[in-house]
Amino acid sequence: MPRWVQVYEILKEQIESGELAPGDQVPSVLRLQQMYGIATATGQKVHRALRQDGLIRTEPGMGSFVVDRAG
Repeated sequence: MPRWVQVYEILKEQIESGELAPGDQVPSVLRLQQMYGIATATGQKVHRALRQDGLIRTEPGMGSFVVDRAG
């Protein structure tokens, strides 16, 4: 399994379990690099996939946050 998929699955599980609640900030690309030893492009791919799946939203200059999917 590609490394980006592994990190994506970790964050997805944290979001779906409520460990990361709606409105919580998710780790930045830089923080993902530090936490998981991944490259910048890999962290960007994780963020992109989470956005595409509607799990996070990114606010320029602010960060990325868990989306409230409850309705």
